[in-house]
Amino acid sequence: MVKIGNIEVGEFPLFLSPMDDVTDRPFRQLCKRFGADVLISEFIASEALIRDAEKSFRKMLFDEVERPIGIQVFGSEEESLLKCVDVVVESHPDFIDINWGCPVRKVAGKGAGSGMLRDIPKLLKITSALVKRSPLPVTVKTRLGYDDTDKPIVTLVEQLQDIGVAAVSIHGRTKTQMYRGAADWTLIAEAKANPRIHIPVFGNGDITTPRQAVEARRRYGVDGILIGRAAIGNPWIFSSVKAALNTCDENYEPPRISVSDRVAVCREHLLSAVEFKGERQAIFEMRKHYGGYFYGLHSFKQFRIPLVTLTTLPELLTLLDTIGIYYGDKDVCC
Repeated sequence: MVKIGNIEVGEFPLFLSPMDDVTDRPFRQLCKRFGADVLISEFIASEALIRDAEKSFRKMLFDEVERPIGIQVFGSEEESLLKCVDVVVESHPDFIDINWGCPVRKVAGKGAGSGMLRDIPKLLKITSALVKRSPLPVTVKTRLGYDDTDKPIVTLVEQLQDIGVAAVSIHGRTKTQMYRGAADWTLIAEAKANPRIHIPVFGNGDITTPRQAVEARRRYGVDGILIGRAAIGNPWIFSSVKAALNTCDENYEPPRISVSDRVAVCREHLLSAVEFKGERQAIFEMRKHYGGYFYGLHSFKQFRIPLVTLTTLPELLTLLDTIGIYYGDKDVCC
């Protein structure tokens, strides 16, 4: 049984990887229902949280059904991160996750996220302070390194373990790669195979099919995997991956999801999002999910533009009903 601190997270846990404006409470709960073992909040800026920003506090809200759950924070200054940890602890998550991996300019360009990989001593100093401050387990999500000339991840995992980090999740790209090219899992495997390592090492990057998940477990020896972009509009990926892992079958083919089920879950997601964050914001953020919910449907172009341009809930609900009626339960997948 894999543990984060004293928290049991499963034999080979599947994480919903945190994504800003994606992994909110409504979507996390759907992923949990369909098999995600561990959930993590959207990442939260330490500076915003200690300024009492309403949106940041809303990102920390979760229900008991979501446990085990971590709250992920990012920042570049020790003082604000320490204050942030104090605030996060009051919401009683199971662990706190430090984001040393986000590569986007507005984060990394300010020295936070994977921007901190340019200053490993500072990264370790801040992380050590956060571990000492937090009564909860502290985990770290990071990348292989800053660029192709500097990939210190094997040594870094050992250093993080030595200062008390409870688990490390590694995305198999560098900061400068962003999301381009293929994720390199060989260094993730090397970090896990280090005989000094006893904390869990989780792998992340390009897990989009059950076959890839089975291969990651067998070939790279990680303790669990994170699924990110492949889950957007596709919470069923967790049940498909679990079925493949349970059979150890790289050739496992998940059952197709009927259009009626796609529409029903998408509708539920939309309604929950509106209830949670209001109609305007929910409708805007749901646009990221429609491509996943209706991926592979023949002749879907006629519905795609209205889905991302309609601006009221009644219009969208009517459109979803129309999609369900148009396709019925025919075999309409590519």
